[in-house]
Amino acid sequence: MNADTFPTREQLKVLFLQKYGHPEQVGWAPRRRYRFAYYLPSDVYECLVGTLVTPGCVWLDVGGGHHIFPENPGLAGELVSRSAKVVAIDPSDNVLRNRFVHERVQSTLEEYRPDQQFDLATMRMVVEHVSFPEEFVGQLARLVKPGGVAVVLTINRLSPIGLLSWLLPFRFHHPIKKFFWGGEEEDTFPVHYLMNTRPELRRLFEQVGFEEEAFARLDDLSALARFRRLYHLELLAWRGLKFAGLSYPEHCLLGVYRRRSDP
Repeated sequence: MNADTFPTREQLKVLFLQKYGHPEQVGWAPRRRYRFAYYLPSDVYECLVGTLVTPGCVWLDVGGGHHIFPENPGLAGELVSRSAKVVAIDPSDNVLRNRFVHERVQSTLEEYRPDQQFDLATMRMVVEHVSFPEEFVGQLARLVKPGGVAVVLTINRLSPIGLLSWLLPFRFHHPIKKFFWGGEEEDTFPVHYLMNTRPELRRLFEQVGFEEEAFARLDDLSALARFRRLYHLELLAWRGLKFAGLSYPEHCLLGVYRRRSDP
């Protein structure tokens, strides 16, 4: 991680208290994560976005559907109130039920033609669904102001779950997703994984005038969070691998890309 861009341990602790409550009074899964000093990729993403939403910010949330932070509506409301304008765009009609934002647009990003540019564009678990990456990032370059920032949180296509979802027919995606994480079928969409490695993300963004400002590989210990004993074993395995200097196989990618001010 870039220490100047990504949240500190203390900032993540503050987010934990805001999102979940006191460690001794929350459910067993977040309580164990706190004791292991482990934070979910979504926690890191939310904390990071919180530092980037400055007073008067003009913010575009891409592909968020009917929410900005699914598990943290309190922070979403706080950040929206801090912003001058927040626009949510999504081709799904889920976006019309987004109660947080100032403007809801049911459209693909490529077809969106606003009369303004944005200080910040956020994409949480979105780019794995993009079928034409060059057009997607090209439109981001037109929508984000010079000096503005695009933030991407996505799964690494080379992680076990990424490989599994790429290999399995789409009809199996929601039953598997519901078993491990819950959720509604309307929130499950086909995946393409055309921009789901660090080199590919960097290449795509750099060719349209962005620079990679920061990048992190975030271990993802969420698949077993509904199974108490298995989850404890997963946390122990994660700690053991970390102690041995080894990478955890399941992880997400978090990238921050700043649009260059020069032509």
